[in-house]
Amino acid sequence: MPLWLILIIIGVVLLVLGLAGVAKILLWIGVAILVVSLVLALLNRAKK
Repeated sequence: MPLWLILIIIGVVLLVLGLAGVAKILLWIGVAILVVSLVLALLNRAKK
């Protein structure tokens, strides 16, 4: 399972449990990793 997906799942679980501060940080980190990996994948695809 990718790291970004794990972070987003943990963030959602923490949101449900009421730990909004920590959950928001994990969600943003997960989204940032996802975006960076998508951009890198697109750049690698464009080079080929």
